[in-house]
Amino acid sequence: MKKLNIMLLGGTKDSTELIKHLKNNYDTHILTTTTTEYGSKLAVEAGSDDTIARPLLKDEIIEIINNSDFDLLIDATHPFAEHITQTSKSVSKICDINYIRFERPPLIFDDIDESYIVYAKSFENAGEIISQQYPQGNILHFAGANTMEDVLKNVSADRFYPRILKVPKSIEKCEKLGIREDHIIEMKGAASLKENIDLIEKYDASVMITKESGEIGGVIEKIEAANRKDIDLLMIKRPVIKELEKEDIVSTLEEFDKKIKKLF
Repeated sequence: MKKLNIMLLGGTKDSTELIKHLKNNYDTHILTTTTTEYGSKLAVEAGSDDTIARPLLKDEIIEIINNSDFDLLIDATHPFAEHITQTSKSVSKICDINYIRFERPPLIFDDIDESYIVYAKSFENAGEIISQQYPQGNILHFAGANTMEDVLKNVSADRFYPRILKVPKSIEKCEKLGIREDHIIEMKGAASLKENIDLIEKYDASVMITKESGEIGGVIEKIEAANRKDIDLLMIKRPVIKELEKEDIVSTLEEFDKKIKKLF
């Protein structure tokens, strides 16, 4: 197989694992794009040859691909990063480049107690549910800085405690939304069951918010913590992106290898 020149849209744990896999098993040059310097740092540590550490517009991605000799565009962004996945699929068609969507598998609930899970259609809907059904007590937000604003359309920042990366961009969002610094819970990877229970107790939480981000996102530990502490977990299901075709998506490294062999 020839050396592969890859543009990888990253910023997730999945993407760093994929970079390591590519470097260990293929002859590659990888340019990874992330939205933060922190994500870029992790990509470099995983083995990425180059990085771009800022959000890119569609036209910028097209320009980068057209001005370079890329063989493959990989979208390994978060399952809830709906816009960039729609954009990347569109770009692959415009630039006529091979495309793979690497997406963590959804959570299988067969052996999971769902008693305390309450499903919401969106983060704004989650805020509406909280305002109606949980008027008292504090809210633990385990769904990232980019989703806070939609929740806070319907609930007070005074009872809102987000667990986020303490990076300048996220801190600025908190300040803009009126979230006090002592309400910000610093995030370093997915929380353990004990950490989740400790947070529920420390902040006297009456409800938690999370995405259905798969096992790698620590959802099982959040569900179990909610079960043990008898509080509800508002869960937003991952979006279905109609632009994607079934053959675009792989969810494991084994599926990824089969796809690479088929393409190259």
